[in-house]
Amino acid sequence: MPEYKPLTTYGWNSIEICVQDVLAAHERIKPSPFEVIGPPREIEGLPAIYPMQMKGPDGEIVYLTQIRDDLPAYDLPRATAPIDRLFILVIGCSDMHASLKWFDDTLGFETGRVMEIEYHMLADAFGTPRTELHTISTGIHGRDVFLELDQYPPAAKQRPQHEGMLVPGCCVGSFLHPDFDSIKGDWVSPPKVREGAPYNGKRSGTLRGPDGLLVEVIEL
Repeated sequence: MPEYKPLTTYGWNSIEICVQDVLAAHERIKPSPFEVIGPPREIEGLPAIYPMQMKGPDGEIVYLTQIRDDLPAYDLPRATAPIDRLFILVIGCSDMHASLKWFDDTLGFETGRVMEIEYHMLADAFGTPRTELHTISTGIHGRDVFLELDQYPPAAKQRPQHEGMLVPGCCVGSFLHPDFDSIKGDWVSPPKVREGAPYNGKRSGTLRGPDGLLVEVIEL
């Protein structure tokens, strides 16, 4: 899709991975096929999190984040290898609060902290001033935080796609759910038992959420 431009459309926009040392990761990325689009930068009001962002050869967006401390309300994962496990999935929203409500009503996720931050990578994608504030929030369950929801500017669009195919970039997010029978929603792919990892004989199905978001749910 030649008209697809990362970070300007609604839906799954990036993945965030924990690293032990974000400055070391930054140096490691420099000679690679990945382009650094957001060098390591502390976020005002969030000293526990030290992120950077990069873009891959196919326009895929990846955050690399060093977790330096827990937050009062959340337990955050720590990297045990230089580049380690998935931390968060990031969604671009036409209406962030409507998306948060959908996750709450459909899957029982709670809404975490709502913040306004300078989001240089998003400002660069839309050609707006870096000092402009962007509203973001999180999806949580208990003390676990695993989703970031970004309110996208009015210039954002639906992501283009070929008929009958998945959208380019990040196209689906998958979650284990402890109460599968409680889920009521628009099943694009109805629940059925699937074999092999990560299903291992459990049921799974895919829901359609706001902005066409595809959410795969796997029985825990």
